[in-house]
Amino acid sequence: MKRVLAGPRAVEEALRANARSVHAVFVADDGGAPGKRVSDLARAAGISVESRSAAALDSLANGLRHQGVLALAGDYPYRSLDELLASAEAPGLLVLCDGIEDPQNLGAILRAAVFFGAGGVVLPRHRAAPVTGAAVRASAGASEHARVARVTNLADAVVQVGENGYATIVLAADGQARLNDLDLRGPVALVVGSEHSGVRPLVRRRAATAARITGAATVASLNAAAATAVALHEVVRQREA
Repeated sequence: MKRVLAGPRAVEEALRANARSVHAVFVADDGGAPGKRVSDLARAAGISVESRSAAALDSLANGLRHQGVLALAGDYPYRSLDELLASAEAPGLLVLCDGIEDPQNLGAILRAAVFFGAGGVVLPRHRAAPVTGAAVRASAGASEHARVARVTNLADAVVQVGENGYATIVLAADGQARLNDLDLRGPVALVVGSEHSGVRPLVRRRAATAARITGAATVASLNAAAATAVALHEVVRQREA
């Protein structure tokens, strides 16, 4: 299934990460400097570039904000969980998403994972957002640099990750430990739950512990993407200390 990638950043990052996945690039007649930059990258990779009117791009974009640049790309190159575990650089850092259904949140999580150097992100195959064009747009193209696995059963994935030496930590507002009190310098897998119901009970029971992120009492909790970014930052902070 082809994906529509919308926006100069998303298309540019896709071209830089894996140009072979991009089938065609469309640029508005008045695409300006961003359009020229993307066009030059695409042509250098041997990918066709077509000029289209703004109305034509709107029709192709499926409601995505394109800013004068679109691309058609192939299926997202998902990995297996075994691949993520085998390729992880020591000490290892993974993010497991339990039922993230909003592509905007997923895109933000993928961007945070790439920014903080996580070795991969694990998604359920069902009842969760895949890496669609909307998620790519929300990640500003960072998704194209991420390593993402899809699994049938996230609870089983938590067990497998734990058996491979990772401390599996659920992020939860009612977690028994404070995240910054935990030793995060070894292999860590952060488990983040859905926007509405959090991590499912079975998944939480399979994890080693649940930890909370502390802040001012004015706001009860962070959304999934913000919590993931804060937790990833804490892991990196401890490892660099």
